[in-house]
Amino acid sequence: MKLSKRLELVASFVPEGSRIADIGTDHGYIPIFLTEKGICQSALAMDVREGPLSRAREHIREKNLEDRIQVRLGDGLKELRPGEADTVVIAGMGGQLVIHILEEGRHMWDSVKTWILSPQSELDKVRRYLEQEGFMICREAMTLDEGKYYTVMAAARGRMKYEEPWEYLYGKLLIQAKDPVLLDFLNQEEKRLKGILGALEGQDTPGAEAARQTAVRQLDWIKEAKDAV
Repeated sequence: MKLSKRLELVASFVPEGSRIADIGTDHGYIPIFLTEKGICQSALAMDVREGPLSRAREHIREKNLEDRIQVRLGDGLKELRPGEADTVVIAGMGGQLVIHILEEGRHMWDSVKTWILSPQSELDKVRRYLEQEGFMICREAMTLDEGKYYTVMAAARGRMKYEEPWEYLYGKLLIQAKDPVLLDFLNQEEKRLKGILGALEGQDTPGAEAARQTAVRQLDWIKEAKDAV
């Protein structure tokens, strides 16, 4: 099975020999790919909606993997039990929903070794949540897929401490690794923010001033991050 660049990156974070649960599995592509490649001997494909699960079942049946991939209807981690998976994938949803799923799945925190997360928004909030709740981010990477930037992170129970706002926004590990995709993203963000400042020139409303201050602050953070890359 051929994955998109985004899903390929997510799959690359899964340790060989893992028993995975893919939360919000949609079409079941990640469990299928991992079992076909022999990276996982078994997998759980989980989703809160029956529609995506029906598509996942069909794709699993087409690949003759029914004996290795179990499909389960469930809201986030609520239907997952300790011992059923040592690696959990939560990808393809907003950061606030990722946080909600983690919060509602506290019963799994100590039995899962690796959490592979790919929030599509509010990455700073996800990183702050992990820090506050006793997780550490062990690895991060970025990719550009069909014009959109995606970040994937692997987390485990542990301690971490970020010092600067831009470390939460752009990823301390990505900055330390001098990730080339991150640098490209920062350049695009810098260009976008300068465009906003240009459009605000001559406007003296309170709303325009607030937007101007936000853009200037974010440009300062981007400069700090680029200097560190």
